[in-house]
Amino acid sequence: MAPESVGVEDGLQRLWTPYRMAYLDRPARTTGCPFCEAPQTSDDEGLIVYRGSVAYVILNLFPYNPGHLLICPYRHVADYTDLERAEREEVAQLTATAMAVIRRASTPAGFNLGINQGAVAGAGVAGHLHQHVVPRWAGDANFFPIIAQTKAMPQLLAETRALLAKTWSQE
Repeated sequence: MAPESVGVEDGLQRLWTPYRMAYLDRPARTTGCPFCEAPQTSDDEGLIVYRGSVAYVILNLFPYNPGHLLICPYRHVADYTDLERAEREEVAQLTATAMAVIRRASTPAGFNLGINQGAVAGAGVAGHLHQHVVPRWAGDANFFPIIAQTKAMPQLLAETRALLAKTWSQE
């Protein structure tokens, strides 16, 4: 027998997003690093937009906005101060190029750039450094994430990767 509270109105509206179950049903990662594993796959499968010599560009699997990129060194290193000079320089160059590519591909009004160092700073993968490049548009933030824990995304990851990879190749 169902509890009495099931089906009782609570004054909240619901926005059902069953497609998000693909993220929730993913098995918990107990071993391995996604940023070490991604370069071992095809660009399409790994969502890789560009491969440099010591760092690469990948779409964020859980983006804040379409085109949310991560710049990752190939080497598994957690702290910015542990990067070798060539890695620091390529991460910086790829960040600048990512901004130029996104501007050409989708004309954002601005960007958020950042590195979360450590789990307490918000790093979802704290063991492998990654620079966020998040394009922003006027009005891209709305009430969905606050009241519905839902982000409205107008473009699928595969479409975003294809667009940015094509635009990157023209850089």
